[in-house]
Amino acid sequence: MPITSYLRSGFLIGTTTGQAMHLAANGEVAETSINIEGPIVAIDHSVGTASTAISNGHDVFLSRAHDDPVKLRQAASSSTHAIAFSPDGKQLAFDTGNGVSIWTVDGDPVPIRDFSTPAGPRSLRWSVDGSWLACGLETGGFALASLAGGQSGVVGGFPSPVRTVCWSRPANALFASGAFRIAGWSMAAPPLHDPAAGALETGRSGLVPVETVAAHSERKIIAAGYANGRITVAQIGSRDELVVKPSGSAITALTWSGDGQHLAAGMVDGTAAIVTFPALLFK
Repeated sequence: MPITSYLRSGFLIGTTTGQAMHLAANGEVAETSINIEGPIVAIDHSVGTASTAISNGHDVFLSRAHDDPVKLRQAASSSTHAIAFSPDGKQLAFDTGNGVSIWTVDGDPVPIRDFSTPAGPRSLRWSVDGSWLACGLETGGFALASLAGGQSGVVGGFPSPVRTVCWSRPANALFASGAFRIAGWSMAAPPLHDPAAGALETGRSGLVPVETVAAHSERKIIAAGYANGRITVAQIGSRDELVVKPSGSAITALTWSGDGQHLAAGMVDGTAAIVTFPALLFK
């Protein structure tokens, strides 16, 4: 169940029927005009451009200002399960099954760059300043590319697929799922050539792999969801963590709301939940 933040405190959820639903912070669910044939397997929303991008696993669709989705004319053989807007919403990255394609969507959508990956992409996230792109892989860890400098590398050693990657602006850090603890790196020393460079010890190690991670936009806080249904929230660089949900259906998606007050979780059984935090959390 893919989830992305929407408006100030809500979320957009992609459903198996192809409908994007608006999930409000109070739990109310409303339909939107975004609807495609087939299940929505990936979704992202840009607040700045009021645009939403979705994929049914093959085709990529773009909806501007709640208009009907328009299909991008990418390669017919593409397999797309990861999608992400740049911070300014003017570019869109999505996986092509064996690599990543970046399009400009500020006007008529046009492809501007493609690069291959050593394994199938599972997740994509731009850094807050748009200078880096992280790509979680089905096997072999995740790829990290500097879009401005042209540098790239792969960080490996993960026991499970890196299904999600995320960036923390307050901590200037990158995080990835797929390990038995929250795996993170300070971008003051990017792990392009040394996976140990800038490593951040966050949260506690366990026996169940992390399935998904989500960084708070304003605080040095990271949320993690596990295969056993556990959800924790930890301070970046600290072993202390708060258990939000101890067990249940495997967590497949986590997203903070735009105002940082709410955390939405999607689970493998098709259910979604919202956790609302007090303003003084971790202060």
